[in-house]
Amino acid sequence: MSIIFIHELGHLLTARYFNWKIDKIYIYPLGGITKINDKINKPLKEEIIIVLMGPIFQMIYYYVLIKMGVQDILLFNLILLLFNLLPIYPLDGGKILNLVFSFFLSYKLSYKITFFFSFLFYIILVLFSLFYFHSLFFIIVIFFLIFKIIDEYSKKDYYFSKFLLERYLNNYRFKKIKFIKGINSMQRDKTHFFKKNNQVITEKEFLREHFNIVYNK
Repeated sequence: MSIIFIHELGHLLTARYFNWKIDKIYIYPLGGITKINDKINKPLKEEIIIVLMGPIFQMIYYYVLIKMGVQDILLFNLILLLFNLLPIYPLDGGKILNLVFSFFLSYKLSYKITFFFSFLFYIILVLFSLFYFHSLFFIIVIFFLIFKIIDEYSKKDYYFSKFLLERYLNNYRFKKIKFIKGINSMQRDKTHFFKKNNQVITEKEFLREHFNIVYNK
């Protein structure tokens, strides 16, 4: 419980530093979740730092335990740290993978690729547990994890709609500009111009038309 508390504290303090809105923090015997209730279009650099600070706090705690001569939970701490860094969403490793993709790829594509890796590595994890690791605790964790993966994947359309609506309702001023042809090519941290019928229109104009069509349907 102390390991999980320290880990989530890293996320919490960093999020507070960047003035992100924290909804709740859940501490379970099998792990923790810091639920952030803020805009999707927050800076990518801030989000990746927030995600990284959980494992970093945990590594600092690992070092403190060694200095204090505490040996009983060192191995457990290391296992939790490595497990959490697996590229499986919504583990921190999966979130980091998604954020790295988001620097180069569209919001929608980075999400799809992240979940492709998530399901792939989850299958590898299950096979590993069947042949090499027969701990009941580990089996419970990976059983719980598949429900979280499926739950997050089922929300992909909701998150994308929220991403678009935020861009339409707020006046973001991103430094990087990109010319694209369709809405599925929109990226985080970039201002877009759309090529349509041999014309170039702004992101606001394109999204206004998009939401008018959705509303009329």
